[in-house]
Amino acid sequence: MKNTIQKRFPFPFAVAVAGIALLAGALLAQAQAPARFVGTITAINGNTLTVKTDADGARQVTVPSTAAIRRITPGQKDLSAAETIPFSNLEAGDRVRVKLDPDAPAGTEEALQIIAIKQFDLAAKQQQDREDWQQRGAGGLVRSIDAASGAIVLTSGAGATAKTITVHTASTTILKRYAPASVRYDDARPAPIDAIHAGDQLRARGAKNAAGTEIAAEEVVSGSFRNISGRITSLDAAGSTLVVKDLATKKPVTIHITPEAQMRRLPEQVAAVLAARLKGITNGEGGDAQQMLNHAPAIQLSDLEKGEAVMLVSTSETANVAAITLLAGVEPLLASPAASQNLLSNWSMNTGSPDVAQ
Repeated sequence: MKNTIQKRFPFPFAVAVAGIALLAGALLAQAQAPARFVGTITAINGNTLTVKTDADGARQVTVPSTAAIRRITPGQKDLSAAETIPFSNLEAGDRVRVKLDPDAPAGTEEALQIIAIKQFDLAAKQQQDREDWQQRGAGGLVRSIDAASGAIVLTSGAGATAKTITVHTASTTILKRYAPASVRYDDARPAPIDAIHAGDQLRARGAKNAAGTEIAAEEVVSGSFRNISGRITSLDAAGSTLVVKDLATKKPVTIHITPEAQMRRLPEQVAAVLAARLKGITNGEGGDAQQMLNHAPAIQLSDLEKGEAVMLVSTSETANVAAITLLAGVEPLLASPAASQNLLSNWSMNTGSPDVAQ
C-alpha cells in the first residue's frame, strides 16, 4: 500500500530544506559541465582540496595562489556581490563549485575559480528553513489532483483529528519529487504536477488560512512510499535488516535499517490512547497524536525482538526496501491498520522539514 510522506519531510520529513541551501539557488544547481563540479569539502591538505562531489564521488583539486575564491550566502545569485576570501578561509564541510583550469598540465586538476558557501551559513539557512516548514507547512496523503486548476487535496491526521487540506499551486510554485529509492530532500528533483498521484505523501509550504485547510503553496515536495504493518519474523543486526510479515500481503518483506531511519517505541499507555482515538472511542483526549509520536522514546535495531509488532513507512520498492520511519509498541494499533497507517504517514510528514531522512 502506497502513501505520501517529509525532515528527514523521515519528511529524518530528516528532513529539509537542505537542498535549497546546499545548491545556493541557480548558482550551484546549474548543469555541471566537465570543466566544473559541485560538492562538499571533506579534507584540506596543503593547497589541495578533497571534494565529495554530487555527481561522481571524491575528487582532489589543487588550488594555486592565482585561483579566484569567492564566498556567497545560500540563495545568493549575483556573483557581483560575492566576497573574495583567501584559501585559508575554506574548511571541511563548506559547499563549493569548482571551475577547473583548462590549461592545467595533463593529468592534473587545478582550480581556476571556487565559489564557496560556508558550512555555518548552510546550518543557519537549514535551521531557518526547518522553522519555516514547521510554521508555514502542511502535509498529508494526496486524495485528488486537479492539474488544470493546480489544486491538490490532502487528508491529514487520523481519527478525530483528521482534516482535509487543499493545496493551491501556481506557475511560480516549486514542485519537486523524491527519487524512487531515496528519502533525502537533496535528491528530490523538479517534476510536473502530473507526477503526483492519489496515495502519495506530500508536503507544501506557503501562506495558510486561519483554519489551516487552505494553503497557497510556494513549494511542494511529494513522493510514493509504502506502509507496512506486521510482526518481525527475523532480525539481522550485523546486516542492519529485519524481516516483517506484511499483514496486507501476508508475505515477508526484508527491511533495511539505514542510519537515517527514524525509530521509536510507543509506551503501552500511549498506544492504548491512540488506538482508542482511532476507533472513535475517545474524542481527542490525551494530547495531540503527532506530539505523542514525536515524544515516543527513540530506539535502535538492537532494541527490537522477533515476534513483536511494528508499523513503518518505507521506500516503495518491492525489493531493497529501506525504512524511513519505524514504530514499535503498536500492538493495540493493529486492530485499526488503515487508520494507524494514515496516522504514521502523516507523522512522518509533520516532523519538521520535508526531509524525512534528516
